[in-house]
Amino acid sequence: MKSNTWTIIKKEFARFFGDRQLLFTTVILPGLLIYIVYSLMGSGIQSMISEGADEVVTMRVENMPESLAPVLNSIDSNLVVVEQPFTDEDIALLEDKELNAVLLRFPAGFDSLFAAPADPTALPNVEIYYNSTNNASSRVYMIVSSMLGNYGRPFTVNVPQNEEQRFDQATDDSIGAMIWSKLLPMLIIMMLFSGVMAIAPSSIAGEKERGTIATLLVTPMRRNELALGKIVSLSGIALLSGISSFIGIALSLPKMISMDSGTGAPDLGFHYTTNDYLVLLLVIFASVLIMASAVSLLSALAKDVKNAGTMVTPFMLVVMLCGLLPMFQDGASTNLVVYLIPFYNSIEVMTAVFAHEMTWTPVIITIVSDVVYTAIAVWGLTRMFNSEKVMFSK
Repeated sequence: MKSNTWTIIKKEFARFFGDRQLLFTTVILPGLLIYIVYSLMGSGIQSMISEGADEVVTMRVENMPESLAPVLNSIDSNLVVVEQPFTDEDIALLEDKELNAVLLRFPAGFDSLFAAPADPTALPNVEIYYNSTNNASSRVYMIVSSMLGNYGRPFTVNVPQNEEQRFDQATDDSIGAMIWSKLLPMLIIMMLFSGVMAIAPSSIAGEKERGTIATLLVTPMRRNELALGKIVSLSGIALLSGISSFIGIALSLPKMISMDSGTGAPDLGFHYTTNDYLVLLLVIFASVLIMASAVSLLSALAKDVKNAGTMVTPFMLVVMLCGLLPMFQDGASTNLVVYLIPFYNSIEVMTAVFAHEMTWTPVIITIVSDVVYTAIAVWGLTRMFNSEKVMFSK
C-alpha cells in the first residue's frame, strides 16, 4: 500500500515538475505577481505623496508679519515667497489651475493685534487660498496650515466672513473630474478585458480543443481573412460587454458614493461633452481591438482553453497595472511617446477625458498606433493559422 502511494506521489511530482509552464504558473508566477504589483503600488503611492515636491510653487503673502517672515521664507526650497497683494482675479486663476500658487492673507498689523487687541474677544483670521485638486498647491497649503497651527498665538485660519467665501478653489466639477479620472479608466479597462477573456480563448483555443479548427482551415478562404474575422468579431462582442459595463458604472457610481447635492455634498456627476463621449467610444473600441488581438495570439499558441487561461494571466497583470497607474499621478501625461504604448495609451487618454484635459493629438496617436498593432497581430495570427505545428499541437 505504501509502495503504491509513493508511486502515485512520484508520478504526480514528475508530471508537475516536468511541465515547465505549469511549474511557472503555479510556483513562480504567484510570488512574482505579488512582488511586481506591491512594488509598483508602493512606488506609486510614494510618488503620489511626493507629487509636486520638486515643483516650484509661488506663495503670495499679503500683509506679511515680521514675526513670521523668516519661517515662511524657509519652509521649502521649491517655494517662492512673494510679498504681494492679490485680487479676486488671482483667486479665479487659482480656481482654473492657471496659477500654481497659494495665496496667504494676514490681517493688517498682524503682530500688533496681539500686543494691543482692539477687541479681546475677536481673534485675527488668516486666509489661505489654494486648490486641493492641484497637488503642489495642496501640499503647500498643508505645510503652511500646520506651521500656523504651531505658531503659539490665538488666531483663526480660514473662517469665512460670508456664505460665498471659500478658500479651497477646487470646484465640484474639478473634484468630480479628479475622482473619475483616477477611478473610471481602471474600471473600464478591466470590464473590457473581462469581456475579451470571456469569449476569446474559447473562440480559438476552444476550436483547437474540439478539433473544429481543422474544418475552418480547409474552407476556401484566405488565412488573413479568417484572422481578421476572428479579431473583429471578438472585438465587437467584447465592445458590447464594455459598453454595458460602462453604462452600469455611470449609473451606479454616483449613488454608491452618495453624491447628492441636496445634502450639501459636492455634485460629482458626469459633466462631459459629446466630443468627450465620442473620444471615449473610439478609444474603447481601439482598446478592445488590441486586447482581442493579444488574447487571440495567446489562444492560438495554447493547446486548450484551460492552457489559454493560464497563458493570459501575465497579460492580465499588465492590463491591471496600466489601470492602476492613474491613481498615482496628477492628470494625464504630456509626453506623447507614452501614447505609443499599447493599453497604457488608452488609459492615459481616458484619464485626460475624465480630467477635462483632452487634446486631439494624443487621441489620434493612440488610435492610429492601436490600429497598427492590431494589423500586426492579424499578420501574426495569419502566420499561426498557416502553421500546422501551432494549430495541431498536442
